[in-house]
Amino acid sequence: MKLAIGSDERTQLTDFIVRTVNQKGYAANLFGQLAGDKEDWSLVAQKVAEEVVRGDADEGILLCWTGTGVSLAANKVPGVRAALCGDADTARGARLWNKANVLCLSIRNTSEVVAKEILDMWFNTNYIPNVEDDLCLEQLQNIENKYLKRES
Repeated sequence: MKLAIGSDERTQLTDFIVRTVNQKGYAANLFGQLAGDKEDWSLVAQKVAEEVVRGDADEGILLCWTGTGVSLAANKVPGVRAALCGDADTARGARLWNKANVLCLSIRNTSEVVAKEILDMWFNTNYIPNVEDDLCLEQLQNIENKYLKRES
């Protein structure tokens, strides 16, 4: 699996996440401070999200101080379903029911222990097609399409 990982800060947590992803055998393309570039969280999130939508990465991981900013920015890119996850159960639900393709984390609130639990759950949970969630994802796509048409 190929991942796009970005953050506007480089911290012990971001280094831990990159190291953990590498130990799991995943390839990672780094953005923002993780790549040595000083960029705002909004631009880092856009680059990671676009990498996922283009298919240059299978999934993305984004971090900022609260995780909220990168989640908001990534979700502006059509085709991205970014989920801010503070625990493993939320990560599970985001994957299982929402087919999330970008994991967003808070640098401020996430310990390495919790990050490992979240990553393990994220990578071990896949979307299972079903009538109810398929309908919700279709409705989500319809909302996105409505606003994309206005821009054209």
